[in-house]
Amino acid sequence: MKKIIITGGTGRFGQTLKKYKSKYKLFFPSKKQLNILKFKSSLYYLKNIKPNYLVHLAGLSRPMNIHNKEIEKSIDLNIIGTSNITKLCSRFKIKLIYFSTNYVYPGVKGNYSEKDALLPVNNYAWSKLGGESAVHLYKNSLILRVSMTEKPFVHKRAFVNVKSNFLYHEDVIPILFKLLDKRGIINIGGPTQSIFHFAKKENKQVKKAYLKKNQNIGMPYNSSMSLKKLKIILKKKD
Repeated sequence: MKKIIITGGTGRFGQTLKKYKSKYKLFFPSKKQLNILKFKSSLYYLKNIKPNYLVHLAGLSRPMNIHNKEIEKSIDLNIIGTSNITKLCSRFKIKLIYFSTNYVYPGVKGNYSEKDALLPVNNYAWSKLGGESAVHLYKNSLILRVSMTEKPFVHKRAFVNVKSNFLYHEDVIPILFKLLDKRGIINIGGPTQSIFHFAKKENKQVKKAYLKKNQNIGMPYNSSMSLKKLKIILKKKD
């Protein structure tokens, strides 16, 4: 049975992943067992487990403004930590799957393909792109630019004039397992729609909100991605 190490297993997506039954043997190391900022201890853990794959989820995400307030923490966890993991995967020839974000795209016109130019919309996205830079150097890797959120939708309001292609965590997981042996970059998301329209399907109580031009919260108006590459891969898998 092939082994997969999941970093960041205590996060929202990691917790959902723990409930998923797969044909792989999954390992969810604690921070004490595998601390992405402690190279030597992480090295010993990987050497002991000898995984075939490593799915890198660990890092700093929300609240989004923490990346403005605590840039050292953002740099350490999302850039340096990811660099350490990349070096370790390279050393032990482990396939690395890195979870990035659709926010690395400019967020203006939408429908961004994997080959489009990048311009992160906030410090969080810059930190994730910093992680991507390290992962790119290692050829046996896959970068997933994902638009996802937890279910149910956690906010009481959702933007009507902001487009994305959110998927719930539960819907991303089966896609992940179909992509483990792919390399390069793949966009993952659902149909392009307003955040309000997406949230309303599961939460009828969600209220409308509008993103204003002078509202400086680092939110793009349209960060939707082209899913053409993903659909071709999944069609071949089915």
